[in-house]
Amino acid sequence: MTPHRIAICPGSFDPITLGHEDIIRRSFRFADQVIVAVAFSATQVKSGMFSVEDRVQMIRETFADEPRVEAVAFQGLLVNFAQERGASMIVRGLRAVSDFEYEFQMALMNRRLWDGMETVFLAPDLDHSYLSSSLVRQIASLGGDASPFVSAAVLARLQARFGA
Repeated sequence: MTPHRIAICPGSFDPITLGHEDIIRRSFRFADQVIVAVAFSATQVKSGMFSVEDRVQMIRETFADEPRVEAVAFQGLLVNFAQERGASMIVRGLRAVSDFEYEFQMALMNRRLWDGMETVFLAPDLDHSYLSSSLVRQIASLGGDASPFVSAAVLARLQARFGA
């Protein structure tokens, strides 16, 4: 019997974009379950556009059709959270070379903290290679059409926040 492979896809997801969704759905090529983990800290200086609870709910709505996705908030070390949840791999998307240096450093540190942790890097779909949550927030806040970049559930929340 093949072991149950659990991956964690961590991030702030403020908000979750179609690029995030693509990476998460493609993770099922090598994982049986994906935990989308919204990172936060009680002492975090930077507050997001959406509350952590709203982000978790948007992820749940975006993946309502996919029972293998679980959305949760977490704080603390990612490797500790992964061990608690039985996950042994982290999935990260790399949009550009500029993402690589930071992500590579984090992957090495996570392996140093727990040698049972592997990090898998996925290149984005070409249609999403430029996409980021901050660009989506900016487009929506300036009255632009964010519909090509987010799910219907996320778009509804952006429209409620900024009017449309």
